[in-house]
Amino acid sequence: MLEMLLSPGRSERRPWELFFVGIFYATLSVILVNWIFASDPVLSKYSGMIIVTFAVMFSMPYVYYTIRMEENKSASLRGIRLLTEHSKAINAFLWLFVGFIIAFSFWYIVLGSPDNFRAQIETYCSINSPQNYQGCVNEHGIKEGVSGTGFVTGEISGGRLFGGILTNNLYVLIFAVVFSVIFGAGGIFILSWNATVIAAAMVIFAKSDIYSLPLSLGRYMIHGIPEIAAYFIGTLAGGIIGLAIVRKEFKTSRFWDIIYDSIILIVVAILILVIAGLIEVFLTPKLF
Repeated sequence: MLEMLLSPGRSERRPWELFFVGIFYATLSVILVNWIFASDPVLSKYSGMIIVTFAVMFSMPYVYYTIRMEENKSASLRGIRLLTEHSKAINAFLWLFVGFIIAFSFWYIVLGSPDNFRAQIETYCSINSPQNYQGCVNEHGIKEGVSGTGFVTGEISGGRLFGGILTNNLYVLIFAVVFSVIFGAGGIFILSWNATVIAAAMVIFAKSDIYSLPLSLGRYMIHGIPEIAAYFIGTLAGGIIGLAIVRKEFKTSRFWDIIYDSIILIVVAILILVIAGLIEVFLTPKLF
């Protein structure tokens, strides 16, 4: 039923609507996980990942149909006009992503239970406090830490040098492309996961003060928006390739046009990541 709420065509005309859809999907994910799994002594430990799974389930139909629509555009458009058309879908995706972040960070504070974002807090600490990992997770309400890392965007690791940040972000971009080629809209998993990690980082920076969230949002979004845009571009490029393979278009000359268009999208994504890395290293520390 929920997948019928969104139309890719309408979303491109009114992308801001995806902001409220993102809030709704993220809120529903948190509520369902707390309602169904909070009392389970085992599954409650993995609430953070289950929340991501629900958000992906809700978003997958929209992302898939959007990718299918963008793949059809590749048949009739080329060059700047095609990139302009693709930018409409990216804009809609970004509104969805920001809605995720706002809702996840809001419910993190309101519920007051770090166990809902246990994996996200552990990931935050593994990157920002690798030398004092256990102390970091304990400080933020997790009594038992498990070392490890995940697919995390550079915006939560502002102390890294530009080369390290860019390498990390390219790593995420590669997985977004690969996941989307294999699973169609699979890149949405990595992006939803990053939304929850950024939300946890925002709450930590705001010291769980809901009135400080706007400042925290500004700190992470000033370079986070271009980064996430790059990942969505990669997701779109990979999804277009994957869909063309499923349709067996590799037997036609049109397939090579699709590959060419997808490569252009990936190059654009890389350039955006370079700009985002420069903003993170040289601008964000001066402003915050």
